[in-house]
Amino acid sequence: MQKRKLCNLEVSALGLGCMSMSFGYGPAGDRQEMIYLIRSAVEQGVTFFDTAECGDALCGFVCVAASRAQVAGAF
Repeated sequence: MQKRKLCNLEVSALGLGCMSMSFGYGPAGDRQEMIYLIRSAVEQGVTFFDTAECGDALCGFVCVAASRAQVAGAF
């Protein structure tokens, strides 16, 4: 996976937007499916997760389950 500098962080060139996992663009996704998606992204080398302003426990899961990831909220 290619890397990019984002301010003082080095993150994967590809990121995963997490806001729609719990709200924002229609009904929330199935919790287990979203956890699987996050884990799969980490296994593929994704280290940049944009949690926006979701403030949901699922976004916290990104921090715990993907501890080698960089998590960014709204800039």
